[in-house]
Amino acid sequence: MKALASFIYFRLMGWKLTGNFPDVRKCVVIVAPHTSWVDFIVGLLVRKIVGLEINFIGKKSLFRPPFGWWFRSLGGTPVDRFKNEDTVASISRIFNSRDEFRLALSPEGTRKKVEKWRSGFYYIAKAAEVPIVMVAFDFGKKEVKISDPVWPTDDKEMDFKTYLEFYKGVEGKIPEFGI
Repeated sequence: MKALASFIYFRLMGWKLTGNFPDVRKCVVIVAPHTSWVDFIVGLLVRKIVGLEINFIGKKSLFRPPFGWWFRSLGGTPVDRFKNEDTVASISRIFNSRDEFRLALSPEGTRKKVEKWRSGFYYIAKAAEVPIVMVAFDFGKKEVKISDPVWPTDDKEMDFKTYLEFYKGVEGKIPEFGI
């Protein structure tokens, strides 16, 4: 499957991959900009190329029949977003219950235009005591860029400046939806 994913990504699509996924067993992976459903396909290809399981969370209804088995096989974990529960604590428990868990999230929280990122990924990383790995999907340059792991500090404002700097100049599939 890695050979097929590489062929599609590098040869057919003509994309490049910059950086190496760090050798960490647990982390929060923030992927931006998230402007289209195509991002999911690009992410699946890159995940096969780097050869690591990278997980995602989704609304509980996605994991019901007939497609629930497929989302789980792709590394998905259901989360009940409507239950009166602290989502950060719930996801932190998932990290604590597994030996390996790399959680990919969109800091925008949606594919639509947003004025600022949501901060859940930051608080999840802090609660789970794991680093953040930044991944940029740059459709303008046809490139996926991967950062080294960055540990969140107690200075949220400075941390967010670091994150946003990594994504500076990156163009999403729908450029007007990017930050």
